[in-house]
Amino acid sequence: MVPKSFKVIVVGGGPVGLTAAHALHHAGIDFLILESRSSAVLDQGASLVLSSPSLRIMHQLGVLERLLKIGGELQHTQSMTRDGHQFVNSQAIFQVLKTNHGTAPVAFHRAQLIETLFESLPTAAKDRYLLNKKVDSIESDKTGVRVTCTDGSTYDGSIVIGADGVHSKTRRIMREQALEEVPQRDWDAAVPFPALYKCMWCSFPRVGDCGQATDTQSQDMSTMFLAGRERGWIFLYERLPEPTTSRVDYTEGDRQAFAAKFAGFPVTDKLKVKDVYATRLTDGMANYACHKFTPNAGRGLNNGIQDVVALCNGLHEILETRTENDLPDLVILSKMFADYQQTRSAPVKSDGDQSLYLSRMHAWANWFSHFMSRYVLSYDWLLTWTVNSLAAKKIRKSLVLKYIHVDEPFLASVEWEHPLREKVIE
Repeated sequence: MVPKSFKVIVVGGGPVGLTAAHALHHAGIDFLILESRSSAVLDQGASLVLSSPSLRIMHQLGVLERLLKIGGELQHTQSMTRDGHQFVNSQAIFQVLKTNHGTAPVAFHRAQLIETLFESLPTAAKDRYLLNKKVDSIESDKTGVRVTCTDGSTYDGSIVIGADGVHSKTRRIMREQALEEVPQRDWDAAVPFPALYKCMWCSFPRVGDCGQATDTQSQDMSTMFLAGRERGWIFLYERLPEPTTSRVDYTEGDRQAFAAKFAGFPVTDKLKVKDVYATRLTDGMANYACHKFTPNAGRGLNNGIQDVVALCNGLHEILETRTENDLPDLVILSKMFADYQQTRSAPVKSDGDQSLYLSRMHAWANWFSHFMSRYVLSYDWLLTWTVNSLAAKKIRKSLVLKYIHVDEPFLASVEWEHPLREKVIE
């Protein structure tokens, strides 16, 4: 049992923050979730896709069965040009992923995924999820951290985990404190993500078969469509005239005008953007950056889950044999954070680069992207080879929570580097 006087404060109660809540609860580590919104579950956002490594973690957290009842496993992909010419029509990619790793990726409506993660928390853990807590400042010293919210409330803990999105207050404060201590430190810019594309998304009652995925490609513009169990989602991308680091809030009028540009783009064999946009239930719009995960590849949340796993494994390891009188000092915590960074840096960079390349290929950012998308990666045999020879090696290395022992839900042809082992009852 870890010492109760060690407390983790998680800023942000979205899907990554909720995953952290589950993982910390299972580790026996005290925590608080500070969520700025008025409800844990708001019908906002579009789809989220969980890959097989993330679904293994959900199994460890005891929520996989509930999630599979609301998610749609991806089965079929199509790629088209804006005039409707189809150059990819395949089930091979998802079938290979299922053969190799036990399941293809599963698509969820964001609000439903968050609701399931929240509602499956034990009551004691739910009580640590605090609403209307917008962070104003974070102070830190050798004894711990103090988080002050805009409503005047303060919370003391041992460390802070920032799960508060791309425009992270936690990241900004961490940067300011690091540079205040050592001004010469090599650090990211204050606004580190230059946006190259703007994207509008919307959800609507599902059309087509569950598990269908399509993309429509053209010069500097592209669309993506997913069909889940109950809802469908489209994403509309357009390259910005110039890169920008400014945050833009788009109005309803902006979104309608943007959707009108894509009205005639096909999203399925029979439907166009205008058809599904007319039945929208939720929508939104934002600029997307070049150096963070774009939605095309669905890598953002999955990497966030792996981050939580790596961090919680490290925390559990240094805390499980300690008492309240023997808490880890800054040297031990710094070593743990350094190990975490070394573990996660390369996978995050690799997936971030792939996310960027896919966005550029779909929107034909240059002649090379156009050529690769239309005339190279349009062949089933090449896509299958890529998934078998490259993707499988990366996927099999995915981390699991070392301190939760359960049976393996996905036994398949590729062996996991970190297998799940059922706890032996003596």
